[in-house]
Amino acid sequence: MLAITVRDYIASRDYRLMRRVNRWSAPQWVRAWMICATRGGDGWLWYALMAALLAAGGDERFRAVAAMLVAGALSITNFLWMKRVANRKRPCHVEPHCWAKLLPPDQFSFPSGHTMTAFALAVVVSLFYPSLMMGVLFCAVSIGASRILLGMHFLSDVLAGSLLGATIGYLTYTLFR
Repeated sequence: MLAITVRDYIASRDYRLMRRVNRWSAPQWVRAWMICATRGGDGWLWYALMAALLAAGGDERFRAVAAMLVAGALSITNFLWMKRVANRKRPCHVEPHCWAKLLPPDQFSFPSGHTMTAFALAVVVSLFYPSLMMGVLFCAVSIGASRILLGMHFLSDVLAGSLLGATIGYLTYTLFR
């Protein structure tokens, strides 16, 4: 009974935030930032970072990129399975968005795969290369925020994705250090 109450409480807050976001006519710079962040989360940002690390990442580069590949694969495998089990509709399937017209990659919302993968990879990179931490975490947070602001995910989807991704990233790092 408590689980149902907690779930309903979270869902009611998610829907309230969704309605606010879906009606917010964001400034053009926010729109551009969110679209760029979500597109970066499609994978090309992380592949470019892997290439840069292979080219100039020092002695740790092969282990770091291998850990990134494993963390990414674990993240993708897990979020695909979790999405099918959770079977939660996306905000864009519940209510129209006032300015974002992107099409989601699938029909399920929980957890945010973009966010999960972004945090898994950002944690791995941060642990191998602490000097890159602020940049990769900024990218991961931007990707997570973009998923909410573009109407692709609820806040709880993004929070769960970030926690799960960070955990996957840390555990993967421990295997490769």
